[in-house]
Amino acid sequence: MSVRFSDFGYLPDVTDAATMRKISFWRYSAVNPKTLFAALACALLAFSMLGCGTTNKLQSIQLSVSNVDPNAGTGVVLFGQGGTANLYAWGNYSDGKQKLLNTVGGVAFQIVVTPGSFIAPGQGELGTPPQTVQLSTIGQLTATTPVACTFVNVAAPTASAPSFESTGSYTLTATFSGFTTPPAYIGVASAGGTVSTSNPSGACYLAPTS
Repeated sequence: MSVRFSDFGYLPDVTDAATMRKISFWRYSAVNPKTLFAALACALLAFSMLGCGTTNKLQSIQLSVSNVDPNAGTGVVLFGQGGTANLYAWGNYSDGKQKLLNTVGGVAFQIVVTPGSFIAPGQGELGTPPQTVQLSTIGQLTATTPVACTFVNVAAPTASAPSFESTGSYTLTATFSGFTTPPAYIGVASAGGTVSTSNPSGACYLAPTS
């Protein structure tokens, strides 16, 4: 009786050839230095590119009155009862870029009364904790009751225009990722000032004209 390989589903001429091709392929890949060098170079390049993104670190944070210009300043005066103003926290990174942090989350704003602050013209002390200014979690300031004026007119009686001097302020800071901003000082002009020859309208402070 003759036995055929095909009876067992075994085709040596096909299977052996395929196996030899696989062995030859892996043997070539294993010993080909050009292939290994190319693979290693690609891996090192990918790793270095990934590492470049991790060197951009936060170095400090600061406040600004603008959400588009981090260096627009921090001077804020609240005019009239219900008057509002915003302060924004910006991050300064090691690559020289500045990023608005209010939209990131994790920024904590805090407001306190600057020591030695008084209310003009009565010169009573500003309340602690702050009572005439309300602060939201996103850095918005609102002048609330009791109204206050933290400026005094120091112009000479014969002057034709007032000259205002601060008698006190609130201090606002923000913290983020272990950093704290330099303070911003908040003046309040929600109450009127003293009427005089140099200040006929009784303004507490000159509101911006634009």
